[in-house]
Amino acid sequence: MPSRTPQEVAAHAAAAADLPAVDAGVADCFACPRLVAWREEVALVKRASFRDQDYWGRPVPGFGPADATIAILGLAPAAHGGNRTGRIFTGDRSGDVLFAALHRAGLANQPTSVAADDGLTLHHTRIFAAVRCAPPDNKPLPVERDTCAPWLHRELDLIRPTLRVVVALGAFAWAAWWPAMTAVYGGRPPVPRPAFGHGAQVSVAGAPDLLGCYHVSQQNTFTGRLTPAMLDDVFADAKRRAGLA
Repeated sequence: MPSRTPQEVAAHAAAAADLPAVDAGVADCFACPRLVAWREEVALVKRASFRDQDYWGRPVPGFGPADATIAILGLAPAAHGGNRTGRIFTGDRSGDVLFAALHRAGLANQPTSVAADDGLTLHHTRIFAAVRCAPPDNKPLPVERDTCAPWLHRELDLIRPTLRVVVALGAFAWAAWWPAMTAVYGGRPPVPRPAFGHGAQVSVAGAPDLLGCYHVSQQNTFTGRLTPAMLDDVFADAKRRAGLA
């Protein structure tokens, strides 16, 4: 049964026995009317360059193995990326940058991510977003973030036995981590709460280390605010903290 209210999201997420159940629940969520309307409109109108393709047009589940030691937390799917292909960071320029970096780090078997059936495999790494639907202007509302949070919390809980490091892509993901950490690990954020910044590092006893990284948006990568070398440094640090290097 689809989730159509915040209460149903919370109940369905809590009842998910494993990651496939979480992924199925995410893909069948209709709890945020504004996001549902937007993702479906985008899938119907389409971008001209993708007019012959069938859009996914639904919430986008996480991607990666159940025994991941590194998690990458993003903001939300892109309207013509994940909302089109059905896989997070797949089919857009942000994904081009991210997966190329993961491949250089030995965390992905190939440097590109163009379609859900393109053979991409992640090693030791799972990727998911704080909000699972593409939002207008890439700006989810606080109520949408909070409604979607139980999916993130349950996903984190399921990979908790192996997870050692979380890389937050951007300030939105950084902010979303703190309530998720408290819900899943019971830890309290440091006071004052650490500010987001590229290269920021926070360790809280009993929880994964948190690393800050500028978002792999075109605005950041095209202007040079985020370079391939900067991404390489973040993932090298993540691998070291996860015991992979």
